[in-house]
Amino acid sequence: MSIRRAATTIGALSLGLVALTACDKPTAMATVTVGSKSVQAEAADKCYDGGKKLPQAIFLACLQTTPVHHITVPVGDQVRIGVDPSIAKKGWLIAQGTTLVTPEPLKDKTYWSVDSEQLFNSQDQQTGGTTTAKKVTLNIVESADTSGEASFRVIQFTLVRGK
Repeated sequence: MSIRRAATTIGALSLGLVALTACDKPTAMATVTVGSKSVQAEAADKCYDGGKKLPQAIFLACLQTTPVHHITVPVGDQVRIGVDPSIAKKGWLIAQGTTLVTPEPLKDKTYWSVDSEQLFNSQDQQTGGTTTAKKVTLNIVESADTSGEASFRVIQFTLVRGK
């Protein structure tokens, strides 16, 4: 009886170890919080290459794709953005579409807050008038610079303007 129990235990442990080695290492996430609601996302497969720099064409394509995750942002609310410490270590940028919100990479900071009006309102360069978007794409870019040449990952969210 005890030999059978020992064999069963060893078999169960072996299967458990095999299952653990088959698991992928979790990828770094970003979180967007508005009020008491939060949404988390990771980079799409094509927008992260295991820590290697993204080729410029892929980086630009990632900025243009439609995000899977979204959150509603009531007028006047703060948008709070948090990233995994591994992203903060290299540095990260926030862009509304392709327009930078942060003038330089946020290095060693895991949190940033921005007024929603800054994200939804844009000024027309020719007329000087302000337009308000109903939804915007928020791009979180793991990058050491603002040129896009040293970008490692793009995580996206759609922000929908609420009432």
